[in-house]
Amino acid sequence: MQTNIFGEPHSNGLTIEQAAYKANVSTATIRNWIKTGYLEQAGKGLITKQSLENFMCNVAGKEKLNARANKHLKDSHQHELLQNVVEKLAQEHEGEQIGIAYEKKLSESYKNQEGIYYTPSWIVKDMLANIKIEPHYTFLDPCCGSGNFILEALRLGIAVENIYGFDTDENAVFITKERIRQEFGVEASNIVVGDFLENASAFYDKNMSFNLIFTNPPWGKKIDKSAKEKYAQMYETHKSVDTTSLFMGACLKIISPNGLLGFLIQDAFFNIATFEDIRTKVLDKKILKLVDYGKAFKGLMTKAQAIILSNNTVEITGNIECKNKENSFFRTQKSFQNNPKKILNFGAHQHEAEVITQLYSVEHTTLSGKAKWALGIVTGNNQKFCKDTLTEGYAPILKGTDITKHGIKQPTTFIPLDFSNFQQVAPLEMYLAPEKIIYKFISYDLCFYCDNQQQYVLNSVNFFIPLEIKITNNQLTNLLNSEIINWLFNKLFATHKILRGDLELLPIHTSYFEQYSEFSEESYLQFLNLIKLPNRTFRVKN
Repeated sequence: MQTNIFGEPHSNGLTIEQAAYKANVSTATIRNWIKTGYLEQAGKGLITKQSLENFMCNVAGKEKLNARANKHLKDSHQHELLQNVVEKLAQEHEGEQIGIAYEKKLSESYKNQEGIYYTPSWIVKDMLANIKIEPHYTFLDPCCGSGNFILEALRLGIAVENIYGFDTDENAVFITKERIRQEFGVEASNIVVGDFLENASAFYDKNMSFNLIFTNPPWGKKIDKSAKEKYAQMYETHKSVDTTSLFMGACLKIISPNGLLGFLIQDAFFNIATFEDIRTKVLDKKILKLVDYGKAFKGLMTKAQAIILSNNTVEITGNIECKNKENSFFRTQKSFQNNPKKILNFGAHQHEAEVITQLYSVEHTTLSGKAKWALGIVTGNNQKFCKDTLTEGYAPILKGTDITKHGIKQPTTFIPLDFSNFQQVAPLEMYLAPEKIIYKFISYDLCFYCDNQQQYVLNSVNFFIPLEIKITNNQLTNLLNSEIINWLFNKLFATHKILRGDLELLPIHTSYFEQYSEFSEESYLQFLNLIKLPNRTFRVKN
């Protein structure tokens, strides 16, 4: 049969292999779709182009397929197919484009399962910029992917025999080695298929270390709980068991004295409580640079941020360069060590860090252990259960949009008083408490209201009942709604979700009300020895 320049038949027929390539599935999946009647045959070993196009546009991902026909959507890697086409990709593309083309072949579910997001070359170049390189240096990328860090290390002059790399994906390893062959004409024998978390201890046991370790580790890769616990103990990451933490802990074990470690990681690493233990280990080293690259990965809302540190514990009080797309400035390492939970809030400038230190230096308490917390009602189907008019057997319920710093809006949503069919409901006595403090859950600003009308709240609203706080609930609400505490929340956590764990870290300056009977922002700042600047930030008074 004659084919065009793309290797496709001139007729309306496609071979099973061509159809698999176009649909990014295995040939077995194409045969399943033929058997289940989704694809029309155009002859022996052929299917019609039209049936494939119709199927991909109108059925795949939209209709619920039977188990066999839907298998490709669950089996996300299609490794059989990728093994068949990866060599073809290497022939059709050069350099970084091989990796880009390969990444496009990976399904979103597989990338999510494995935590795979290949690092753009411009980020790699920036992370390795201005770093002293000697040919005898050893370089490791423990999860090399398509090889961007390794290729850049070679370009900077590190000898190929001193470069090491691991990846569990044999296709990615092939691509990395093929790129090295294309650009440098040499074989990279130290780049292998393997699980770094399993192999790192071998380097440690052999007393082998690396001058440079730069990588983009798996972001939240799904691994068994028992494996996480094993690696956490092995690499001393304690309660930080996310794969980012485990890779960081393993690398800290095998980095040379004064060696450099560079990680491109998700923004959660820098402020979420589950990473506190690994941040504590990091702050024992000399951090050189923290960089915010923004939303660098297409389709991923998480920011990509980098940390570069030296395996040196001598000058940990030095300055750290903090960069984002707009500017660059310096922070002291001590300013991060003073933060609650060792949060690395490098979006805040040094003078802002001094304000944060001042807020925590004034006598205060926190909500930790001093409140009962509850979630708003989760119906499981608001459209089914909620009404927009009050009828018999229904009661008003507040949504997040109903709450303001100055009061609540008239409820426009009503819920049946029979809660038995709802997905999640807190103990009724909590909703009916004489007083509770309710707040928006999804918001960039803290927005609290002291409710003394025993009102119900939907799951866009959370609430707590204070215990052992030596001020009134209205006074506490005023403090939490204050501009300076809102500013602090944003500078520490930079999140649009108001989480209990973050609220429990905020300083509650109860002694303010020993001096002032009525709350005002002006007197609160005076009490804290702070002044407000025109650009909506604050400074400590000289």
